[in-house]
Amino acid sequence: MLAYINGEITYKTPTHVYIECNGVAYFVHITLNTFSQLENEKHAKLFTHLVVREDAHILFGFISEEEKNMFLYLISVSGIGPNTARLVLSSLSVQEFQKAIIQGDVRLIQSIKGIGPKSAQRLILELKDKLKKEPIAESIEHISTNQHVAVMNEEALAALTMLGFQKSQAEKAIAKAYNEKSNLQSVEELIKLSLKNL
Repeated sequence: MLAYINGEITYKTPTHVYIECNGVAYFVHITLNTFSQLENEKHAKLFTHLVVREDAHILFGFISEEEKNMFLYLISVSGIGPNTARLVLSSLSVQEFQKAIIQGDVRLIQSIKGIGPKSAQRLILELKDKLKKEPIAESIEHISTNQHVAVMNEEALAALTMLGFQKSQAEKAIAKAYNEKSNLQSVEELIKLSLKNL
């Protein structure tokens, strides 16, 4: 099993990249979220998952372990294949999808192409308890139950995106900041801690 690939990007599209390692180029399927973070990069480290079928071996790559783990959660659900899982993670960030599952937001989940009402409900039913145990979930629940923190979160996210960071990248950094220090008192403190995680 390949844990990750670290090499030169020799070809790039929104759906796949070629990554060359020691003279061998790997065809790696990616999400739009991963593509957005690789858009200006010539080198990449992608966390990988190999899907083995009778007619093909398909390699999927992810910009972070969190994205890869969410992909694995998705394909563990009956009726959700690798391509649908990739579409989900191309439509929503890991944090947005996790928040939608935890809050039971059927409307948002079924707004993703290829996900109908029954599939959305199945995803919530099968993943809600699992995703609540993930570290990011703690910060999501903390934000949703504390209005002051919610305002801080929005202001920090706006500031980080204005500084040129991708929204999904900034959200991950903010979530990590809350996990490192749950009693953040100011937007400035949150931004500074988040910047260390970027």
